[in-house]
Amino acid sequence: MAAAGGRILVATDVGSDAELVRRLLRDEFVQVETCVEPEHFAADFERHRPQVLVLAFKTLEAAERCYLGLYRHSSLVNALPHRTVLLCDKDNVRPAYELCRKQYFDDYVLFWPMVHDAPRLPMAVRLALRVLDSTVAAAALAQLAAQARRIAELESLLERQLALGRAHAEQAQHSVQQAQAQVGAALDDFSLRILTTGLDEAVLVRNPARVQQEIGRLNSDAMQPSLRQAAQAVQPMQQWIAALTTEVAAPLQAARALAEQAKRLRPLLLVVDDDEFLRKLLSHVLGAANYDVEAVASATEAMGLLRSRRPDLILMDVHLPDIDGIEVTRRLKALEPYASIPVVMLTGQSEKQVIVDSLGAGAADFVVKPFDRDILLKKVARYLGA
Repeated sequence: MAAAGGRILVATDVGSDAELVRRLLRDEFVQVETCVEPEHFAADFERHRPQVLVLAFKTLEAAERCYLGLYRHSSLVNALPHRTVLLCDKDNVRPAYELCRKQYFDDYVLFWPMVHDAPRLPMAVRLALRVLDSTVAAAALAQLAAQARRIAELESLLERQLALGRAHAEQAQHSVQQAQAQVGAALDDFSLRILTTGLDEAVLVRNPARVQQEIGRLNSDAMQPSLRQAAQAVQPMQQWIAALTTEVAAPLQAARALAEQAKRLRPLLLVVDDDEFLRKLLSHVLGAANYDVEAVASATEAMGLLRSRRPDLILMDVHLPDIDGIEVTRRLKALEPYASIPVVMLTGQSEKQVIVDSLGAGAADFVVKPFDRDILLKKVARYLGA
């Protein structure tokens, strides 16, 4: 069988186990690296950039410590799409299943003691690589949908600006026409005053016909050409607005169709809160408002989900059992794949410092628990661009 692609890192604290797993995988995969020194896990992860991380520890607690340590010490673990495979013994199959069900890890393999199903581990890695490929494609589709939802805003903004430009051009044209009429009227009045009163006897008129002729020439040769030039200067703006309106019509129609397609994809919201009742309540409220909802109880679960799905908005509890919600937000905002996702903090406190720290970490807003349904939905809609 030809060796497959894919970068794999085996993490353990026992050298012989690392070598055993590496040998099993090297028959089918080219790039298999190992790490047996806990203090180097984060550095090795960033150096090898694995697509699949195999946690080959004798205890589940050690595997959890290793992976949580990566989240605490590596900035890349959040940004690098990868899948985790947990190896366990026969006495820990159920706990391993629960950890994967909660999305702390992605998959588990009964590995100790070695059984006749030796290909199970390579198969788990193959499946992880397949899921990773589909996950990357799904994330790209989600980003495309999120951008498409904002096209309607761009279209309405463009239409408003074009309408404003047309109004300005029409106003300028009207102002020039008014100026032409006013200049003619003013010169006629000036001519009449000279001929009838001599500007209150300040001017002596010997030849009224010549005065009228000169004033008429001033209007036709000096005033009106300048006003006509001003009127002509407005025409290129009107022509440009008309041409732009025509040129963007087809692209806007295509963008409008894309936006309509995006409406069929419901926005995905991620709720991160350790209160089970609140998770269920938020899932119900947001689901009824036509949103898809994923709800998790910890920062670690949230990070695991982010590796496979990209939410359009995150509702983040301030106090989480593993990593503080404000710190999680700060880390997400420092990573390019997640920086644009709006984060709304959930807090049972309204102290100024909590709010200041949340906004300073990059949160878009906050909701104080117990929350008001209408306020929550308005904030969600606002940050989704609805």
